[in-house]
Amino acid sequence: MSHVCHKMGRDGLSLLRHISSFTSPITAFPVTKRGCRARGYQSIVLSHSCQHRRAVSTAVSPHFQELNGPEQRLLNKLYDGLIGGQRASLAESITLVETQHPRKKELAQVLLQRVLAYRREQEGRNGGKPVAFRVGLSGPPGAGKSSFIEVVGKMLTGRGHKLAVLAVDPSSCTTGGSLMGDKTRMTELSRDMSAFIRPSPASGTLGGVTRTTSEAIVLCEGAGYDIVLVETVGVGQSEFAVADMVDMFVLLIPPAGGDELQGIKRGIIERADLVVVTKSDGDLVVPARRIQAEYTSALKLLRKRSKAWNPKVVRASSHTNEGIPEVWAKIESYRDGMLASGELQRRRRAQQKVWMWNLIQENVLSHFQSHPGVREALPRLEERVTQGVVSPGLAADMLLRAFSSS
Repeated sequence: MSHVCHKMGRDGLSLLRHISSFTSPITAFPVTKRGCRARGYQSIVLSHSCQHRRAVSTAVSPHFQELNGPEQRLLNKLYDGLIGGQRASLAESITLVETQHPRKKELAQVLLQRVLAYRREQEGRNGGKPVAFRVGLSGPPGAGKSSFIEVVGKMLTGRGHKLAVLAVDPSSCTTGGSLMGDKTRMTELSRDMSAFIRPSPASGTLGGVTRTTSEAIVLCEGAGYDIVLVETVGVGQSEFAVADMVDMFVLLIPPAGGDELQGIKRGIIERADLVVVTKSDGDLVVPARRIQAEYTSALKLLRKRSKAWNPKVVRASSHTNEGIPEVWAKIESYRDGMLASGELQRRRRAQQKVWMWNLIQENVLSHFQSHPGVREALPRLEERVTQGVVSPGLAADMLLRAFSSS
């Protein structure tokens, strides 16, 4: 463990030694003409315009190296552009939080702290209620997710909303195709200046899904997007990760039946707040009604997850637009009920803890694998485990001892 502390300190991080300072509140202090940095701490700048700038110190300040001039100017430029609603600044900020470069990851966290402080200020003016609504959309391939998002997105921007769409695909780190395919299929929405579409790569791990996407959500909200849609591809473990970062989880299913949908009838549907049977037009209206009835019956057998909302099953067609306004009306009804009961705010607070522990597990595993004692013993132990000479449990205990003893 001492090796880990030394390594983190060498990289400019000292989280383990300064963990208690996370409880300190944000406090303001005067800004000098020569800059916005306090002696020994970097400051966080909240800028509502070029003329209005005030600096605040945050809990992040003791954990990172002092910002140099170019870094300070970069963060100020990104932050000012972001809260000014500039799409280019938002795109560049999301790229920054997705980076694997150690120093840039630190800069990304400083930027996020600034945006979080700005968002808390907005929520304070909004009576403590969130200023944006997050919706997760999932479903099997062929369910018509992209078409559904485009039709709903055009309807929302037509009503004056600013919409951000984050597309998540765990396979994107190796295939890369499906995410760009989503954006290509949303041709009308991608040209809408009130909409922002961004692929969100998984970086090869589900932790990557959680981190990059959850932080991109924060940036989108800071840029003034009041509705954030998070789309996932397929029905696998990534859906559970995304369900833990949105206010409402919507499952889209095609009007198929029988064995084709058995894989999602239990696991994913238990997390769904709304089920939408897509492609309900033409010859598919009858099978769509049958699937709607089947899922309505299935939902009655599941344990309720919310006191303020009972999951619903609705039909819609992106081709004819039939049912699309009704789907959004259900989503708004959910949002209003959850806000009124305070359940939405409680869900967000619980999600913050989920994200934190996901990141802890991911980072601890990374430090474990990079430990010299573990790296030295790992190949030999892996070989002995595969040969059946050593049990997996004993090998794990030996590696943990190697990690903790040096």
